[in-house]
Amino acid sequence: MELTSAWWFWALLSAVFAALTAIFAKVGVKDIDSDVATLIRTVVILVTLGLILLTLGKLHAPTDIGARTWVFLVLSGLATGASWICYFRALKVGDASLVAPVDKLSVILVAIFGVTFLGERLSGLQWGGVALVGAGAVLLVLSG
Repeated sequence: MELTSAWWFWALLSAVFAALTAIFAKVGVKDIDSDVATLIRTVVILVTLGLILLTLGKLHAPTDIGARTWVFLVLSGLATGASWICYFRALKVGDASLVAPVDKLSVILVAIFGVTFLGERLSGLQWGGVALVGAGAVLLVLSG
């Protein structure tokens, strides 16, 4: 299997970029309102992704996308926006080394929601890993 077709390759890259996001954002929100910082970040993402899609010829007309897909992508976008606003506000007042791990409590919620709503199944070992992520975040909060 080619490395770039493995899910874990992209997940690890996501983790690296998420870590850089926390560090860069912590420095970036120091002297401005966290909501303004979120807007700037969002515009950069929109322009960058738009250029990538345009370059790769992947830009589709909105009419090519089904209604159900639109509904869930809009809901995902709203959830992402809410998450980013909360994340940047947390970074404004807290340490990045504590905010980012607490943000990763989403791992627990994704596991629960995935099982409940998507019919996914996790093994006992996988649930153990999810529990360890949660325990680690709780320990960080209690120690901070």
